[in-house]
Amino acid sequence: MATYKGTVGTAVVNYAGNYPGAVKGELWYDSTNKDFKYLYPNVTAAGSWRTGGNLNTGRENTQGTGIQTAALCFGGVPVPRGVTEQYNGTNWSEVNDLNTGRYNATGFGTYTSAIAVGGSGDSGSVANAELWNGTNWTEVNDLSTARSAAAAAGADNTSGLVFGGNVPPASATTESWNGTNWTEVNDLNTARTVLAGDGIITAALAFGGSPPVTGKTEQWDGTSWTEVNDLNTARQYLAGCGTSTSSLAFGGESPGTAYEAKTELWDGTSWTEVADLSTARYLFGGAGASNTSGLAFGGNAPGSPGVSAATEEWTGAGAAIGAWATGGDMNTAKKQTAGAGESSSNGLAFGGENPGTTYLAVTESYNGTNWTEVNDLNTARLLLTGAGHANTNALATGGENGSGNLGNTETWNGSSWTEVNDLNTARRQLAASGASNTAALAFGGAPGPSPTGLTETWNGTNWTEVGDLNNARSDLAGAGTNTAGLAFGGYNPGASVVGNTETWNGSSWTEVNDLNTARAYLAGTGLTNTAALAIGGSPPVRAFTEEWDGISWVEVADLSTARQSAASNGSSTSALVYGGSPPVMVTTEEWSSSSNVVKTLTD
Repeated sequence: MATYKGTVGTAVVNYAGNYPGAVKGELWYDSTNKDFKYLYPNVTAAGSWRTGGNLNTGRENTQGTGIQTAALCFGGVPVPRGVTEQYNGTNWSEVNDLNTGRYNATGFGTYTSAIAVGGSGDSGSVANAELWNGTNWTEVNDLSTARSAAAAAGADNTSGLVFGGNVPPASATTESWNGTNWTEVNDLNTARTVLAGDGIITAALAFGGSPPVTGKTEQWDGTSWTEVNDLNTARQYLAGCGTSTSSLAFGGESPGTAYEAKTELWDGTSWTEVADLSTARYLFGGAGASNTSGLAFGGNAPGSPGVSAATEEWTGAGAAIGAWATGGDMNTAKKQTAGAGESSSNGLAFGGENPGTTYLAVTESYNGTNWTEVNDLNTARLLLTGAGHANTNALATGGENGSGNLGNTETWNGSSWTEVNDLNTARRQLAASGASNTAALAFGGAPGPSPTGLTETWNGTNWTEVGDLNNARSDLAGAGTNTAGLAFGGYNPGASVVGNTETWNGSSWTEVNDLNTARAYLAGTGLTNTAALAIGGSPPVRAFTEEWDGISWVEVADLSTARQSAASNGSSTSALVYGGSPPVMVTTEEWSSSSNVVKTLTD
C-alpha cells in the first residue's frame, strides 16, 4: 500500500507557520497555529477572454464551426458573402468560398468537415446546404424548409440538427441530417429566430433568440426538446459553443442593451455569469468544444465602422494563475535604471538615479535571493537601456548624464564592464532587446526634444542603423532578441501615451495588437517576441501586468506595488522587476506564471 512518505518523498514536516519549502500537494503541521496545512495550485475558477488574430474580412451575420484552435468562419455581410476563413489557433486564412454567398446561415461540424445551411440571399431566405471537406464546398440536398438565422448542432458534416430560424415567421421546426437527406423531427417548444445552439445530433442545446427576446433554453435528447433553466440575461443575436452539458453563451443584444458582452457558462443544469467579452457585439460567429475553450469572431460592435474583424479566445476554469512575490531588496534605491537576465533567479541592475545621486554607475547582481554590488559602469547615467538573457553577459547603452544624451555602449562579462563602440545616434529613454552582449537591438528613445523611431542592431562590434519603428516614441519597453524583438508602449511625438505594439523580424517592424492599457515608463521582459510581459508604468502610476502570447495582450496579476521607471528581466513565466518610483524604491518582485494556495485543514 502506498504511504504518504512514499508518494511525496518526505514525512509530514513540523514547521512554525507556513512552510516555505512546501511543494505542490505537500502536507505539513503548523506548530504555531496547531493546524495541518497543504499546498495546491492556484487556478482560475471560471475563465477569461483574450484577443486572438483578426479575421481577414470583417463582417457581421456570419457563422462558425469547429474548436478554438481549428475553426471555420463562413458567409456574412456587407453584401451576401461566400467568404470562408480557417483559424489555426493563431491566424485566419482565406480558403475557398461558399458556392452560394449568404448571411445569417447556420452550420455545424469541424474546420475540415462542416455543413453550411440556410441563410439569407438577395431574394430572402434560402434552403441551400453545402458540405465542406477541408478544401471545397459542395452543394447537397436542401433543407425541407428554407430559413435564416437558425441554430445548429452536429459533430461533422455527416450528422446534425438545424432548429428554429426565420421562415418567416419565427419557426420551431427541427430538421435532422444523415449525410444525405434532411428529415423533419420534433419541434422546439418555443418558436424563435436569431438564437444560438450547440451539441451533436443526439444531445443538443438551444438558447436565447426572439421574438420576444428570450433566455429560454431547451435540451435535445435525440428525440425531443425539453425546457430547462433559462439564461440569466435574455438576448438575441448571440453566439454559443460547446455541448449540451458544457456550453458557453456570449454577446448578443438584450432589451435596453444594444451590445452585450456578457458570457454565461452552462454546466448541464444551469447558467452562471462569468467574465465578459472584451468587445461587446452581436451578429457574430462562435466555435468551441466546451465551456472551457471557445472562440468569438466578427459581428457588429460599437464604434465605426461597426462591422468587426475582432477575434477573442476563451480560456476556462483550471488555468494557472500567475503571481508576484516579494524578492530581496537592492542595496541602492534607484529609478530610471536598466536590467538584464533570464529569470527570477538571475538579474543584473545597472545605472539610474536616486535622490542622493543624479547619475548612478552602480551595478548589482541577483541570485534569486539577494542583490550583491559588483563593479560599476564606466559611465554613470540614467534613462539607459539594457539587453542580455543572463546576468553574466549583458549590454548597457544610451541614456543621459550631465553632458547630455549618450550613445555610450558597455558590455558586461560577469565581472566588469568594458566600453565599446557607441550608438550611431545618442539618445535617452530608449528600449532594447537581445540575448547577449554580442547580439542586440536598440530602438526608439529621444535624441532631442522629440521621440524617434530609430532602430540600430549590434553585432558585438558595431551598431548599424536598420528599419525604423512604425511609431516613433520614447519611454517604451522591449523584449525578445535582435532578430525577433518586441516594442510596446511609450510616448509618441505628440506627447500622447500609447499602447502600440510592434514585432521585429530581423529586418522590419510590423504593427500588431496594442496593450490593453496605454502607458509609458513601463518595464518589459521576455526572451522572444511571442512571449513577453509589460509591467507597471504611468500615467497614472500603474501596477498592471499584461502578458503577450504572440498575438495579443491579456491582463494578469498586478504588481504588489505600483511603479514606473523600474527595470525588469526574465521570461514571461519567470521574471523580476526592481526599483522605480514613487518614491524611489529598493524593492524587488518575482514573477511566476503559476502560483500556489495554502489550505488549512479543519475538523
